[in-house]
Amino acid sequence: MGFLDSILGGRKKLASANADRLFAMATAQVTLEASLGMKSRGAAAIVFQQIASADFKQILTDSEELIKSAATDTGTALTQSDDEYGYRWMLFHDDDFEDLVTAVNTVVSELQAGGYGDRVLAAVFAWQDSDGKPVDFIYNFKRGRFYPFAPQPGKQRDNEYELRLKAQIENDLPIEPELDRWFPLWDAPID
Repeated sequence: MGFLDSILGGRKKLASANADRLFAMATAQVTLEASLGMKSRGAAAIVFQQIASADFKQILTDSEELIKSAATDTGTALTQSDDEYGYRWMLFHDDDFEDLVTAVNTVVSELQAGGYGDRVLAAVFAWQDSDGKPVDFIYNFKRGRFYPFAPQPGKQRDNEYELRLKAQIENDLPIEPELDRWFPLWDAPID
């Protein structure tokens, strides 16, 4: 079982992702920037399990074309990569944070509409604190909640900082209450 499989928590059926919860990230931007001095790194991603079916591949192609056609207005760039466990990452880059949230929601909505919403594992929104240290806000689709992830060199994490962020942002974001569900996404190809 791969690490990202643990995010599934043994559940096979995805509760429909609540778009309002995902879009809470866009409204939390104000608190993150104004109150906490954080800044978006201009990147977001979704990670999902692929299926070798023509229908699934067509949904991905359609989603990619939709994002690329909107890029003339938004400037959102899309790239894709597969990790060592065979999960597909769709990576979005844009200086406008709301465009990143919209791009993530667009692809997820397409997958859900095609009946593949249960394949989506997580969304990652890349931020940095006022000292330039990376902080990712991860949205676990299986749980419908966010949690902060503050990676440190040597595959360490700053748990104390993550807990402070939880306390500071939980009025703006639906935060995962069970800390043992705050899975680190080491080596996510987010930057």
